[in-house]
Amino acid sequence: MTEQHEFDRDYWERHWQQAHPGRPGAMSTSPAHPYLARETGGLSPGSALDAGCGAGAEAIWLASHGWQVTAVDIAPVALARAAERAAESGVSERVRWVAADLTAWAPETPFDLVTTHYAHPAMPQLDFYQRIAGWVAPGGTLLIVGHLHSSEATGHGHGHGHHPPDEASVTLADITAGLDDATWEIVTAEDHRRMMPGREAPLADVVVRAIRRR
Repeated sequence: MTEQHEFDRDYWERHWQQAHPGRPGAMSTSPAHPYLARETGGLSPGSALDAGCGAGAEAIWLASHGWQVTAVDIAPVALARAAERAAESGVSERVRWVAADLTAWAPETPFDLVTTHYAHPAMPQLDFYQRIAGWVAPGGTLLIVGHLHSSEATGHGHGHGHHPPDEASVTLADITAGLDDATWEIVTAEDHRRMMPGREAPLADVVVRAIRRR
């Protein structure tokens, strides 16, 4: 039977603490996901939201490329490390860190870019994507990077105990079906496999970028 997860604050606090037991300040120092540079490198910097920012790699990358970033995560321990990394990178003034539950929090104004990388809140995954899509300004960009559902990733690295829970994974069709043509222009809709250090098999990712028409 597949284990079910409650992606609440306690879950994510444990996740980040266990990344380096006893050393929360030494959490992940990995770089930003490669899809972020590929999909946003040609955009004019403006306001950006990193939804579920974790240890801050994507928010810091955006800030270092001229974006004014609001970075939201439910886990204060992750945000503390993210703020340290931002200070080390010299971009603290370009990032606002917000400790909040994305199932309840909402911004006061829309953003030129809304992005999320592997964020799993305590609500259905597709409902979460619909929620954050509503925070994109007209003419703005939505970038979603998620885990490809195991039914489509079989044989491509979601074995050996490394696959995400089914409730935290999606298919391309799942995401694009929720972006109607009248509102969104889908620019990228792809799945990718990529290797990461320390893993025996590649990650199977889904990447969707869309521009809000109105």
